[in-house]
Amino acid sequence: MAEFFAWADDVGIGNLLDIEPVHVAAWVELKTNSYEPQTVKQQLAALRHLFDWLVTGHVLHTNPASFVRGPKFSYTKGKTPILTPNEARKLIRSIPTDTLVGLRDRALIGLMIYTFARVSAAVNMNVKDVYQKQESLWVRLHEKARACKTCGKSR
Repeated sequence: MAEFFAWADDVGIGNLLDIEPVHVAAWVELKTNSYEPQTVKQQLAALRHLFDWLVTGHVLHTNPASFVRGPKFSYTKGKTPILTPNEARKLIRSIPTDTLVGLRDRALIGLMIYTFARVSAAVNMNVKDVYQKQESLWVRLHEKARACKTCGKSR
């Protein structure tokens, strides 16, 4: 938050009590020119918390950052990289199968790649969670705070 106070000093706000929502909004607008919206929202949240602490400590009467909205953003496409089928095969084949640890790792990574299971759901599985249904092998995943999610993959 030193960055905000250095900026405030540069624009002529010398006293903490002189900071108003318009100043915080101007700083947020300036930040959006050089940072991603998520970063600016995070910095604004930190500034809000600081001012909340100053209000709680009776240094300020109101929080000037509480009235300021951060920049809008929405996800249209995720940034998480996805393995291609060839990359997935290469990864699974690279795990040695001559030890019990290697077999376990290969099974866990294969399960997570082909079902998109969370690590916690994969490691909390029991033997009864893998079953045959018609000609396919099915896996029952127990996701966090939800009912069972069942998804099937061909052999």
